[in-house]
Amino acid sequence: MQKLAYALIGTGAVVLVVWAVKEFFTDPEVDLLIRIAVGAVGLGLLVLLGVVLRDRLRSGKNDRFKEVER
Repeated sequence: MQKLAYALIGTGAVVLVVWAVKEFFTDPEVDLLIRIAVGAVGLGLLVLLGVVLRDRLRSGKNDRFKEVER
């Protein structure tokens, strides 16, 4: 049941973010330079998140202390 709740929250958040991004980038009142800057920041954050996730998954395979209990 908890996984269903997380899935619903995640789906709703993704839909809201996609809608907000679409509205922002199609709004004629927003200056082109601002759209480019926001797009560059968003793309940079996505690339950084991807790199961190990839490094985390790679380091998990070689973790010597995986079986150690606290």
